[in-house]
Amino acid sequence: MNKVIKFFENDRFAAHSGIKVVEASEGYCKAVMEISDFHLNAAGVVQGGAIFTLADFAFGLASNSSGQLALAINVNITFLKGKQSGTLFAIARQLDDPKRIGAYTVSVTDENDQLIATFNGLCYCKKETIGG
Repeated sequence: MNKVIKFFENDRFAAHSGIKVVEASEGYCKAVMEISDFHLNAAGVVQGGAIFTLADFAFGLASNSSGQLALAINVNITFLKGKQSGTLFAIARQLDDPKRIGAYTVSVTDENDQLIATFNGLCYCKKETIGG
């Protein structure tokens, strides 16, 4: 698992966005993003792209957690509530035991455990391993 976390520390866009791993295990990832002014859109709420990036990062780490390289092939997100400040968490969970196609769900919540967005993702599991 440490090798996978190290691999995802090289995600420069996630790092630039302030996203950090809270915990990870096989098929699971919890990530966090402290909301800053640069995350806000013109309406003063967190930009959908910032929420998507947080959810996508958690999905990416969870789907690669076995060490087998997995790449997203389809994702969708539903925004349920706006947020102006505070902290966002993304919890990604594996829905099945993937052979070639893996299914994952991600819940994005705030520091009060209010649901902000839901994200579903499918990934293609390649034969190669992370860093291999």
